[in-house]
Amino acid sequence: MDPDAVAKAFVEHYYSTFDANRAGLANLYQEGSMLTFEGQKIQGSQSIVAKLTSLPFQQCKHNITTVDCQPSGSGGMLVFVSGNLQLAGEQHALKFSQVFFLLAQPSTADLMCYLYVAFCYQMFHLMPTPQGSFYVLNDIFRLNYA
Repeated sequence: MDPDAVAKAFVEHYYSTFDANRAGLANLYQEGSMLTFEGQKIQGSQSIVAKLTSLPFQQCKHNITTVDCQPSGSGGMLVFVSGNLQLAGEQHALKFSQVFFLLAQPSTADLMCYLYVAFCYQMFHLMPTPQGSFYVLNDIFRLNYA
């Protein structure tokens, strides 16, 4: 398994789902997953999806600038993403950063996400399951308003 290909596929899936149907991200998280969104910590799949679907903007488009990844000794993967977030009706895009820590799914193909966004980057830590699937454990997101 090529770590770069796995990271790229995850990033494409995550952001296309976020942009089209945020509620569809629920299967990427588990009850032990944690999202830190602009400094606010949210735990559990249902709470994370509730936060993402209640954001003050409904339509957006993520434009990814970079995706970097590192495999971990435990078979996981750390992924860092940077990009721009274009909100509907806004002239200027916002820069964001996001970090994901992806782990092996113990029994299903769900993913858990750790997302950290500060200046338009994202980092994932991916871990394969015996079936070859991943989930996101932690997700941190931050916008860069500078």
